[in-house]
Amino acid sequence: MLSRERLPPRIILKYYLYQATATFGFFWPVFTIFLLDRGLNYTQIGLLGSISAAFVVVGEVPTGYAGDRIGRRNSLLVGSVLLALSVLGFLVAETFLAFAVLWVLWALGLAFRSGSGDAWLYETLEERLDEGEFTRVRGRGGSVNQWLSAATMLAAGALYSYDPRLPFLAGGLLLASSIPVLLSMPETNHQQDGETFTVLDAPPVLREQLTNPPLRSTVLYLALFFGIVNAADEFIQPIATGPAGLSETALGPLYAGFTVLAAVTSYFAGDVEELLSTQWALVLVPGLVGAFFVVPLLLPVAALPVFFLMKSARTAVAPIASGYVNDHAGAAGRATVLSAASMVYALARLPLKPLAGAVADATTPLVAIAGLGGCFLVAGSLVFAWERPGSDAAVGDGQPAD
Repeated sequence: MLSRERLPPRIILKYYLYQATATFGFFWPVFTIFLLDRGLNYTQIGLLGSISAAFVVVGEVPTGYAGDRIGRRNSLLVGSVLLALSVLGFLVAETFLAFAVLWVLWALGLAFRSGSGDAWLYETLEERLDEGEFTRVRGRGGSVNQWLSAATMLAAGALYSYDPRLPFLAGGLLLASSIPVLLSMPETNHQQDGETFTVLDAPPVLREQLTNPPLRSTVLYLALFFGIVNAADEFIQPIATGPAGLSETALGPLYAGFTVLAAVTSYFAGDVEELLSTQWALVLVPGLVGAFFVVPLLLPVAALPVFFLMKSARTAVAPIASGYVNDHAGAAGRATVLSAASMVYALARLPLKPLAGAVADATTPLVAIAGLGGCFLVAGSLVFAWERPGSDAAVGDGQPAD
């Protein structure tokens, strides 16, 4: 059992180091203005985002299957190589077609990492330490990532002002540094008793795991939550510089504040789970966010605190949700199930973002935020009435109950 008092084992320290290298903070705050400076317009930037989202959705299950076939660590290696190549490619790309290629590499890199990282950690804890510590270790790894993101975000503007390519050079090199870290980490024994997970095994695994309790209602409920949070992200800047009264120069410190709070919340995700229980953490925290989304419509000054709540809640829920899916996924197809859950989360975002945008265009961003909260409360209540998300309706071997 991992102790809270002593230094974590070497293998966990390596995982934290990997999380430190997996940050996009150097270039994320200047991403849009860099693309505009390269001659792209907002329509083209939006189209690139759609291309990326489409490839994430299409690539989630195949890359999750690849993680089950080639190994979790090797899948993470492929993802790191693709992400590093994508970011370093911004140093030379100048045409829309070139940027589209980089976006595809970016999306595939994210897809390779999405299921395999959590699968590697869960199985490493299961084999060597204690899988019951997954939420705590995953949350603290996320905290390391968020702290590094905040620090690198503060450097992004200075690097960009000196040379617009420098943030991407620094970001690409940082991502590339994850490769030797991953090579020093062991592979897990995810194929048990000589069993081979084939492409023909994937559909039955997904059907059994995601269309039966307890995962079906939980993944659907979480997809709604992650969907409204992702859609609400689009309105932070116009609300912050509009009804909330911040200047544009204050956006950088605001986003750094989001990241710092997310780091603290992620660190204590395990304590949140212990305090509320897994089920109620997954149900109550998203429900609280949905309810507070309505408040800025009545009191615009409350918008910024609500955004801080939204960011911290998401980082708290993510490791708890991943641990829950891990607990109820079979060992052979674990990365496939995790990637399929990520695909469901992405699918929920696709309609919510344009619908929220249409509402904001017709009314105001505050109305759109309130609409997202109301949508979640209604839809989430229906899911809860149908089947309680996060309930332990599974037998002891991790297979779904009948």
